[in-house]
Amino acid sequence: MISKESAKYAISNLKKRKARSLLTIISILVGIATIFIFVSFGLGIYNYVNSFVTGSTADKITIMPKGSGIPGLDQTFALIDSDVRAIERTSGVYEAEGMKWGVTEIYQTGTRKYAFVMGYNPEQTMMLEWGSMQIEKGRELTKDDKDKVVLGYNYMFDNKILPKSLDLNDKIRINGKDFIVVGFFESIGNPQDDINIYLTEESFSELFPEIEGYGMIIARGDISNLDRVVENIEKSLRKSRNLEEGKEDFTVSSFKDMLESYTSALDIIVAFIILIALISVLVSAINTANTMVTSVLERTKEIGVMKSIGARNSEIFKLFLFESGLLGFLAGVLGVALGASLAFIGEKILFELGYGFLKPYYSIWLFAGCILFATITGAISGIFPALNAAKTNPVKALRYE
Repeated sequence: MISKESAKYAISNLKKRKARSLLTIISILVGIATIFIFVSFGLGIYNYVNSFVTGSTADKITIMPKGSGIPGLDQTFALIDSDVRAIERTSGVYEAEGMKWGVTEIYQTGTRKYAFVMGYNPEQTMMLEWGSMQIEKGRELTKDDKDKVVLGYNYMFDNKILPKSLDLNDKIRINGKDFIVVGFFESIGNPQDDINIYLTEESFSELFPEIEGYGMIIARGDISNLDRVVENIEKSLRKSRNLEEGKEDFTVSSFKDMLESYTSALDIIVAFIILIALISVLVSAINTANTMVTSVLERTKEIGVMKSIGARNSEIFKLFLFESGLLGFLAGVLGVALGASLAFIGEKILFELGYGFLKPYYSIWLFAGCILFATITGAISGIFPALNAAKTNPVKALRYE
């Protein structure tokens, strides 16, 4: 450990070289701030994903038709009622329900927008469970709500979708017919889902008679063996639709499979970004080493004086190592502060843009880890200059000009 007097001496030396010390700190803190931002957002997304894995969505299986167009709108390989019944009879499946969707134009005071319209059976809850959807305002649909709708979260705000926000009991025109708004769902977290319109299946069929098939079938299966349930559903649908294995016109996947694919892609993206940040930190470490080498050369005579009055090599080594480590520590603290501030601002901006699920997760270990990493980086970059300082010949040092 370095003595209190040596620590004060090292700090005073850094203060004498304020400009150089500041530039060194800035070069490190940029990399630390970058790492903090992307790791915090990465952790936030992982937590968001895990909330589905451990929630009511975990036992859900989705079945979708293949096609060249938008799934659910392309009726080439539409899923129909007989497919729902085949899935319900499958071993390991507890229940199944179909969802229909179409696209409609929304008009208000000269503004035209397009949104997905979802039709479902209000007496079944799997669609709401699958999307972890809760009512923010008003109420959910009932089976008898023929001329009523529930809207996505963003309809409650001016200029999010339409110039003027909608409220309960307001009317919205869909395919030339007016519907009364009875509720709004909570924010799902992205603009595409938060502008959806929800109708009863009966109302949907009247508005979109040309859409006969389901855009998606949701099944609830035995969570202890979802992989086997997925295989069973595939076999049942192949038999129901008279298809050979390998020639399926549908896809079956558990929510776990989708999340694993999503998480794997996220792992690669976050790792790549952190790699870029680490390269930045490496460059900063080289800059710190250069600063310390220059400091050793400028203070050669000073080192000779310290050695001539009894300073040991280990004390000289610790002194310069402490200085480089201190630079790293200060850069870490400032980098974490900058990173946390930018992450907070980014969260607010993303929320306003409709991407509420993209939020950082602040962990004490993230704060401590980034500061510790910066400190170690600074200390390691100062090892070689510190060794050179410790090996300085005091006689030659006193003669150095």
